[in-house]
Amino acid sequence: MALGASSRAPERRRDGPAPLVVVGDALLDHDIVGVVRRLSPEAPVPTVDNAQVRARPGGAGLAALLAARDDRPVVLVTALSADQEGGELADLLRAHDVHVIDLGADGTTPVKSRVRTEDRSLLMLSRASDRRVRLRRRLTEAERDLLLGAAAVLVSDYGRGVTFDESVRAALTAAAPRTPVVWDPHPRGAEPVSGVRLVTPNSQEAAHFAGGTGTGLVGDVDRAGTLLDRWRAGGVVITRGGNGAVLLESRDGAPLVVPGVPVTAADTCGAGDRFAVAVASLLADRALPAEAVTAAVGTATEFVAAGGASALVSDTAPEPARPGVAERGTAESDLTALLARVRARGEEVVAAGGCFDLIHPGHIALLDQARRLGGCLVVCLNDDNSVRRLKGETRPVVPQQDRAAVLASLGSVDAVVLFGEDTPEEVLKIIRPDIYVKGGDYRVEDVAEAALVAEWGGRTVIVPYVEGRSTTSMISRIHDSGSRV
Repeated sequence: MALGASSRAPERRRDGPAPLVVVGDALLDHDIVGVVRRLSPEAPVPTVDNAQVRARPGGAGLAALLAARDDRPVVLVTALSADQEGGELADLLRAHDVHVIDLGADGTTPVKSRVRTEDRSLLMLSRASDRRVRLRRRLTEAERDLLLGAAAVLVSDYGRGVTFDESVRAALTAAAPRTPVVWDPHPRGAEPVSGVRLVTPNSQEAAHFAGGTGTGLVGDVDRAGTLLDRWRAGGVVITRGGNGAVLLESRDGAPLVVPGVPVTAADTCGAGDRFAVAVASLLADRALPAEAVTAAVGTATEFVAAGGASALVSDTAPEPARPGVAERGTAESDLTALLARVRARGEEVVAAGGCFDLIHPGHIALLDQARRLGGCLVVCLNDDNSVRRLKGETRPVVPQQDRAAVLASLGSVDAVVLFGEDTPEEVLKIIRPDIYVKGGDYRVEDVAEAALVAEWGGRTVIVPYVEGRSTTSMISRIHDSGSRV
């Protein structure tokens, strides 16, 4: 059994809500995210710099995580391998209040790694075999009863073997007449048990299961009818990517066609899981299948538009603390992507740092001059604790989030990054600016960060302040005027 997993069914208070139970194969997904600004000198391939690995549950684990984000109790019935990756996967699920019933699996945890930049995948590496795993144990009676008492059951089959287990199939067969069961099938997975409420293949999977030569909507409707008979399900809904979905509940009935909404998106990873979870959750709340499918198309569309599964990384993976970013405008929501876009245009990245406690004309002039030196300006902003150490206990006058918001609203500023050290060196290591700007009467050799910036070929430059303008003098004048009142 993997570290952190639990095989004991959770006790549910009689007055508490019934859980949504997800049954299926959990995977581990890694996003390797970095910046591409050059080709490798060894081969004509992109070099991914500053790469960071971010982990999240995949497969049925992703479905369980998405269900938990819908603010309902979630139980995941799966089989985890007893390796380091299995422990990592169990910890990620537990961190999101997903209760795991682990049936145990032989072999190693399947890991899918996506190399990504600018919200796009360059390459996917898969450490998973097509071999069906052997489960180490069967469902207990208590676990079976938990499944039978679920508000709804979602079978998220990824072809690894959980849905082939006799005890799991027996429990699902028993649950089908009494609770909504949604089955998201896989070409290498088991056939759905008879009587499930909805089966949700995509167009490619439906073609695999049903065959046929028809294309487009007509072909999908024909295949839905074939699968409805074959699986003896309450309905078959075929998801059609950006074209929406088609639902057929009767061989002789008219299909429900739910059109999709065009979305400009680079990553659709997890869209099918988001759709299936939304359908199961709505059926748990006693929606009709047609209502659930219609709403789920919209939910999946919003999910893809927001960045898909990769956008969940920051919520699912425990990462080292990194500077917070408050950027100007939703189009620049990712600092890494901003820097990559600027460098892809052949322009230079400019950074400036400071407390910026009370914004005055000297600050505005400094930032305007800095912005004209390159393709974007990133302001490294001292957080409240850092300002207090540098300026004294009475500072800052304006809290960090308000200072960041004011700076981010300026036309000269493209991004604001908070830092807590006395100097922004750790932030600069992330940004790696081509030009670092200081204001005032410094000499470059007196700037503590200059040597660091020079390490990657950057330059530190000095621009003049507007004479007679400083935050300290402004605060002094305010105090003086107050004492005369």
